[in-house]
Amino acid sequence: MESISANLHIYIIVVGIILAVSVYASRLSERFGVPLLIIFLALGMFMGSEGFLGISFDNPILAQTIGSIALLFILYDGGLATVFSEIKPVIKEGAILATVGVLVTALVVALFSFVILDFDFLESLLLGAIVSSTDAAAVFAILRTQNLALKNNISPLLELESGSNDPMAIFLTLTVLQIITLSAGETLPIASMLWKFAWQFIIGGALGILFGYLFPRVCQRFKVSQPGLYPLLSVAWLLVIYGCSTALGGNGFLTIYLAGIVTNRYIFPYKQNIMSFHDAIAWMMQIIVFLTLGLLVFPSQLPSVAIQALLLAFCLIFIARPIGVFLPLIRSKFSIKEKLFISWVGLRGAVPIVLATYPFVEKLPSASLIFDVVFFMVIVSVLLQGSTLPLFAKLFGIIENPQENQKIAALPPPAPKNTSDTEKN
Repeated sequence: MESISANLHIYIIVVGIILAVSVYASRLSERFGVPLLIIFLALGMFMGSEGFLGISFDNPILAQTIGSIALLFILYDGGLATVFSEIKPVIKEGAILATVGVLVTALVVALFSFVILDFDFLESLLLGAIVSSTDAAAVFAILRTQNLALKNNISPLLELESGSNDPMAIFLTLTVLQIITLSAGETLPIASMLWKFAWQFIIGGALGILFGYLFPRVCQRFKVSQPGLYPLLSVAWLLVIYGCSTALGGNGFLTIYLAGIVTNRYIFPYKQNIMSFHDAIAWMMQIIVFLTLGLLVFPSQLPSVAIQALLLAFCLIFIARPIGVFLPLIRSKFSIKEKLFISWVGLRGAVPIVLATYPFVEKLPSASLIFDVVFFMVIVSVLLQGSTLPLFAKLFGIIENPQENQKIAALPPPAPKNTSDTEKN
């Protein structure tokens, strides 16, 4: 502690430089087409124990905690930036992809890893569950920085799916872990687990709608002369609703995301300030979580799992994800080309890596192997899929109007408008 106090200014300088480099990395991303998330992960590995700075970090539980907290702000910002009128036509499809699609993807990856690779059945199921959901941080970041105007409400569908499918992946991961850690003679309480899963969605969804409805009214009654206090009120509200949902057995992540969507339906004091604040916080959280996960990995261990991870990544991208999209959406309005593009935006990111820390908590012998494989798969997914989204959008002909879209992207952002206390229904 004395050493930290004596060198506090050095740590502050290093943190400032890291954040500045991370922000500047957005220019590199735009210039070379490399997804920002890859740059953040690379910076984390560069700073790690095997990197240039040599920062020693080997605490999966702490990384899991940081990732969970970061996801709160990322999902809430994603909800606030979502316009309900845009996702309304695709709520059914988004819900199916977030549940059935995740389950199908997990089973296909599990089958592939069990038959082709040297994993036992339960380890295969665990691996499939961990990588089964698309990642909100990755999808939000890449879709919104690419400035793509996609046809047929595809962008809202992808954001809705990525913002709401984490509960299913978490449930599957925890269920398989519980099966693996069962003692001899114990039986799995399947009925109670299914009820718990349904209860998470019921409570999480209901509280998300309720708290999202209440927050604009709280802001209207929170008559404080300092505008800077309203974003702090929003953070306090965010933490309280997550805690209440979790305490009542709901899924806090689903509650957060739905609360953001409902809140955005209304006009209330300093709404634009609050949304801008959460946008900045969400970016900072993305930087922090990917730097942390980059620190956690040991690059020297990745080559040993490269072949396995590549095979699984290609199975996930070219087999499991398309099946997980085409099968649930078999009767949907989307064309084959649109379904192919939806399949291609099956980006993996922070959530699978955070879930890959769960086996460490249970002290599974294969925990390190699973983490390294998942980390490698995420790198392949973000680098391959994230950097080619504009190409595939044009290839499949689902860009609304490429020329007009470029003109819109080039325009300066509109000046913030003063919001009144009038409620918008």
